[in-house]
Amino acid sequence: MPGVAYPVRHAEQYTERFTQVMTVRLVIADDQAMIRAGLRLVAETAPGIEVVGEAADGREALSVVRRLQPDVLLLDLAMPRMDGLDTARHLLGDPNPPKIVMLTTFGTDANLRASLRAGVNGFLLKSSPPEQLAEAIRVAAAGDALIDPAVTMRVIASFAAHPEPSAPPELATLTQRELDVLHLLARGLSNPEIARMLEIGEATIRTHVARVLQKLGLRDRIQAVVFAYEAGIVRAGQERKDLPR
Repeated sequence: MPGVAYPVRHAEQYTERFTQVMTVRLVIADDQAMIRAGLRLVAETAPGIEVVGEAADGREALSVVRRLQPDVLLLDLAMPRMDGLDTARHLLGDPNPPKIVMLTTFGTDANLRASLRAGVNGFLLKSSPPEQLAEAIRVAAAGDALIDPAVTMRVIASFAAHPEPSAPPELATLTQRELDVLHLLARGLSNPEIARMLEIGEATIRTHVARVLQKLGLRDRIQAVVFAYEAGIVRAGQERKDLPR
């Protein structure tokens, strides 16, 4: 399993979609000028991505993003004046916030958990290859989410090690089929894979996923994975034996 970076397994669909349909407007926020320059170079050489602004600290990022209204914000976790996590929390409280991909030199478990709970759409190490950065931008713009495969299993283990003491009440609102979909989604399966596993149509799976996110008050698939592990619905290495295979 390459990680919770579900869309990376089908990365060509994002590249094709955004080169043919739209340009992703991007803001880069990092306190180091050389890092910003390198990120800009990677982004601007990728098809379908336009860098529209930069920021050198969290407060400047708030101002730039609110003024330019980009599709995606690449946000350094450790910045002066206001760190990336607080900046993300402020922006995600705005109407129509950008999709946020968090960048860090080294992702601690606490930072990973806090970022995902805040609702960011991705978490990448700065050591990630350029093509992965470009894909993370496209994936976020499409409304999906991506975690660097280098830290994915740590994320899962961290959330699995801190389950909720009792089942969240929102679980009672899910049908049995929606619970099945949530379980498979948390195992990292894509919609086509879930459809094959449950032997139903892919369009039906998309509907189930949308209803699961809506009923649980979640933003995206990554938050659904976090919810599933924290709620104890699925545990690392566990497979449901009662589902069609």
